[in-house]
Amino acid sequence: MLIDTHCHLDFDDFAADRDAVIERAKQAGVGAIIDVGSSVEGSRRALKLAESSDIIYASLGVHPHDAKSVTDKVIADFKEMAKSDKVVAIGEVGLDFYRNLSPKEEQEAAFRKFIRLAGELDLPLIIHAREAAPEVIRILTEEKRNGLRGVMHCFSGDKDFLQRSLEIGLHISFTCNITFKNAGALREVVREVPTERLLLETDAPFLAPQKLRGKRNEPAYLTYLVKELASITGLSENDIARITTHNAASLFKLFPPEQSKIAYEIRDSLYLNITNRCTNNCDFCIRSATDFVKGHNLKLEKEPSADEILKAIGDPARYKEIVFCGYGEPTMRLDIVKTVAKEVKAKGARTRLVTNGHGDLINSRPIAGELAGLIDKVSVSLNADTQEKYDKICAPQFGPESFKRVVDFIKDCAGQKIETEVTCLDLPGVDIKKCEEIARSAGAGFRLRRYGVTG
Repeated sequence: MLIDTHCHLDFDDFAADRDAVIERAKQAGVGAIIDVGSSVEGSRRALKLAESSDIIYASLGVHPHDAKSVTDKVIADFKEMAKSDKVVAIGEVGLDFYRNLSPKEEQEAAFRKFIRLAGELDLPLIIHAREAAPEVIRILTEEKRNGLRGVMHCFSGDKDFLQRSLEIGLHISFTCNITFKNAGALREVVREVPTERLLLETDAPFLAPQKLRGKRNEPAYLTYLVKELASITGLSENDIARITTHNAASLFKLFPPEQSKIAYEIRDSLYLNITNRCTNNCDFCIRSATDFVKGHNLKLEKEPSADEILKAIGDPARYKEIVFCGYGEPTMRLDIVKTVAKEVKAKGARTRLVTNGHGDLINSRPIAGELAGLIDKVSVSLNADTQEKYDKICAPQFGPESFKRVVDFIKDCAGQKIETEVTCLDLPGVDIKKCEEIARSAGAGFRLRRYGVTG
């Protein structure tokens, strides 16, 4: 499924064929569309359209061009309209200093009213910012209340504006303008967005993709945006669709959360989530923030059996590799790893184990020899260059001996002729060069990972 988080189907541009546009969107896999109000009357039209369609939702807002029209009565009317369960956001609202069709002071006053309204109604904001990045950030920071959430719509700013928006907690939405030939700088900004904050939008009828420049945009053309984002991020189109759908559904509270996964796809690999238990308590672990990785719910209700895991895998030959890597430490269930790996290998699939390296400590014996022949590659998360830093960053339950035992495990895996890789995050204070030296001296390869990028 795809979700268009920002379009204007209520505009006259769609008057002649609106039903056909909606049907084309469905045929293209678009399962939800947020029609975004940009005026008082436009918000009313958006709500009316949403209440007549099973896939359309409404957002209530007044574009900053018309900020002078935002009276107390407008706010009161919006409160009444927001009683409909088809209203999922406040927007588009914000600042536009490119044209200044309303005085700056009136734009700011209206923006503050809408921020407060969103907080009162517990709805996310859809924010318009054009030639006003510092002012938008300043106002959001000053007005921020517990639970403030939203999206910076049609993002076209620089990396500094992106970082400031992310720090506030906003999602980031791009339109088909990233497909334009001259959008190289913007595509570089896209690379900096954590996928957990990424949303799709068309802003239809505006900003049709490059191949359709000059034509009216419409929600079905999200497929062009998905293809471009997959190319930029190195993810698959299915990954982009799944991740952004989860992000939008969560932000706008469109659907119930999906059920937890045992086996989950990322790119062309299949990952196995066999336990949520872990022997580290890393201060960077995503588990402290969310149950989701790349749009997959990894919060297990119970630990799966080998048969359940194999059933979830299906045909392993469909994938580049089968990876034991979920929301916990796989070697806590070593027998399950070995049983499943044996079955998977028998069907000709490649296997990889992603581990914190505590397998020997967990199982009270060296385990590399047991993995040989079953696991083709082991990726060990080291993330520190000294015992002291490791204890501080990872808080291992086994105490100070953990760091040395992890290094010993790396050596043992390499000694068993298992392809072995050490990974480290680019964490502040960690000597990455020294981490790489530890890996090389243990006979392993080395890969640097980016902090905040999971999966």
